[in-house]
Amino acid sequence: MSDYATGVAPAGRTSGEVVKQRVVGLVTGALGAAIVISLLVAVEWGVEVADYVLPQDLDRYGIVSHDVNGLVGILIAPFLHAGFAHLMANTVPLAILGFLAALRGLGRFFVASLIIIVVSGLGVWFLSPPGLTVGASGLVFGYFGYVVTRGLFDRHLLDIALGIGVAVLYYSLIWGVLPGQPGISWQGHLFGLVGGLLAAWMLRRRRRPVAVASYSSGRD
Repeated sequence: MSDYATGVAPAGRTSGEVVKQRVVGLVTGALGAAIVISLLVAVEWGVEVADYVLPQDLDRYGIVSHDVNGLVGILIAPFLHAGFAHLMANTVPLAILGFLAALRGLGRFFVASLIIIVVSGLGVWFLSPPGLTVGASGLVFGYFGYVVTRGLFDRHLLDIALGIGVAVLYYSLIWGVLPGQPGISWQGHLFGLVGGLLAAWMLRRRRRPVAVASYSSGRD
């Protein structure tokens, strides 16, 4: 699907064919996004079940603040949770916002997810008090920021409308970036949001320069 619609069907194709191709592209993108997010949620739950069943505590592989060895947890912590209640609280927003983030392209989604995980994790590692941090909340806040601002950076009307809808429905998430909630990593939330904004900017689609035709007047 072209990112730069001119309102004129490409040569050799009717408007109906263009619309059909775009609809097929949206449906295919939605199906791919649904599959990927379903797998992500399944992995989250599979890891928590394993943590519950196995004698070893998997949560210890999360982010350990200010500990060099704890840096490894940056990539692992989003898949670990402090119990099923913690996981259930993250599952629905993760599934919805993750699906919307993946809807416009899986390649961009995977890169955006990595950016969010790293930025959120580093924020936790540097700024959290000594201790262990786990959970997918950073991803949730990151996907929120990514979906809300992606359309603004891309200047894509559908994404702008989608971002406005997400902002209206999930505006209450913003309170989660404020400190003062016991047991809640506001650092992960805040830097997850920053990671989402950064990902939206870094992965924005560059607009091609418009060619300007020159016309000769026939005079020297």
